[in-house]
Amino acid sequence: MLKFTEEHEWLRKDGDTVTVGITAHAAEQLGDLVFVELPEPDTDVSKDDEVVVIESVKAASDILAPLDGTITEVNEAVVDNPTLVNEDPMEGGWFFRMTLSDPSEMDGLLDEEAYRKLIE
Repeated sequence: MLKFTEEHEWLRKDGDTVTVGITAHAAEQLGDLVFVELPEPDTDVSKDDEVVVIESVKAASDILAPLDGTITEVNEAVVDNPTLVNEDPMEGGWFFRMTLSDPSEMDGLLDEEAYRKLIE
């Protein structure tokens, strides 16, 4: 199941785990990323907590926790090579994986069609 936030994040649910990254639209708007700082695994987060810091040639941004939960894994590859986010934002350029406190909260996020309308 793939969902989106109005802050241009995508969430892919796989069993009890949700993978989080930014959309191709967001990566394009930011320009080439030059720095990514990820949270520590096993960190409990609340919706809208700042969890990832990214810097591009255009701006610095914070990526917010899309829902309440616990960070279980981070993608060190994007720390070593931030341009992965630009090159492959929906696959190899993910930021972190988390378990959700309440998985049903994903139902309140945007589906692909609603996200497409948001960015038009």
